[in-house]
Amino acid sequence: MPALIFDCDGVLADTERDGHLPAFNQTFEEFGVPVHWSDADYAEKVKIGGGKERMRSILSPELAAELGLPENPDTWGDTVRAWHQRKTAIYTERVAAGVLPGRPGIRRLTEEAAAAGWILAVASTSAEASVRAVLEHAVGPELAGRFQVFAGDIVPAKKPAPDIYQHALRELAVPAGHTLVIEDSANGLQAALAAGLATLVTVSSYTAEEDFAGAALVVSSLGDPDGPTAEVLSDPLGIRPEGYLRLTDLAAILRAAPTIPPTAEPTAEPTAEPTAEPTAEPTAAPNASKTESEKP
Repeated sequence: MPALIFDCDGVLADTERDGHLPAFNQTFEEFGVPVHWSDADYAEKVKIGGGKERMRSILSPELAAELGLPENPDTWGDTVRAWHQRKTAIYTERVAAGVLPGRPGIRRLTEEAAAAGWILAVASTSAEASVRAVLEHAVGPELAGRFQVFAGDIVPAKKPAPDIYQHALRELAVPAGHTLVIEDSANGLQAALAAGLATLVTVSSYTAEEDFAGAALVVSSLGDPDGPTAEVLSDPLGIRPEGYLRLTDLAAILRAAPTIPPTAEPTAEPTAEPTAEPTAEPTAAPNASKTESEKP
């Protein structure tokens, strides 16, 4: 069976502006760090893969001295980890409070994919606790249980390195040609392409102006029948979704996408091959009709 791998932040929910940014700023305030990121500041910070890496980026020698940290940057890791642990807790509290609803089409498409037997996963550089919280609120606890989650520091290099996707391919035991990624950022797209994976991009609040060359399809969102429509921004394969993305559109991307040679070899190969080609139609997919709607 084919596999569908989602990024988390900006894909399952538009988490950056209303989730991560206020959590970072509250953490800095609680720890007495004289930093407060504006929206414009954070638009640059999101280009850094990983929350701990974003936090560490503020630590100039001058700020480290002001905070009473040792001169050697190699000793700052424990401080950054403490900041990030607290930031993750604040963020998950915001998710639990319901301030970060799933993006259009996420619940509907995952229901269709699950009903058709697709393998479902999330691959993210965010902390695993944060990813699982967003996933459960985006698709519901029952459907979230169908996902494998690959997140946090399980690989040595964050996106745009392909490590997280190479790891996911090995764990899922599917070849790249039967796997579709949904991303929202240029970093994520480059990570997926470097792993040899066809990629659908749903732009988010901080990424709309990024370069998505190489994406199989770029849309404003996945869309919903009775909700926001999916505006097509780039369609090099001629998929031509009508108003919102269907599972048939995702299967069409896998059929039409050219073979993408990975630019970095994985450390191990998948152990098993799938036994079926991507299915063009789900066999018992809910909400497959244009007249039906499932809000995320």
